Amino acid sequence: MNEQATRAQTSQGSERRRTPRVALDLLIQYRFESYEAFLGDRSLDISVGGIFICTEAPREEGTLVYLQFRLKEGAPLVEGLGRVVRVNPPGVPGRVAGMGIEFVNLDDESRQTIEDIVTRRLSKAHR
Repeated sequence: MNEQATRAQTSQGSERRRTPRVALDLLIQYRFESYEAFLGDRSLDISVGGIFICTEAPREEGTLVYLQFRLKEGAPLVEGLGRVVRVNPPGVPGRVAGMGIEFVNLDDESRQTIEDIVTRRLSKAHR
């Protein structure tokens, strides 16, 4: 797709992602306030820029969220801060309810772990 078509598609709101995403179904633990208990829901997909969490109770855009998850048993804990950047409210036909989270602050090990899984899954998809 050429740059002009990409810009037009983005301005229409159909695709705002800057990085490719890959399917990822795993348990994500998260909380919104330091004194809240962790919540747990499934992810839908991930990119090096963020993750989509499936939930019937998404928070509003701009809300900060602390995330932690493991990509597989025994793998390092991925943890850091994110921001809600997209909300799919429950009850909309054809859309998964949840929230898109942009990674705001991840440690280097967490960022590298995410880059590794995205790169591996993208390369498998192109075979």
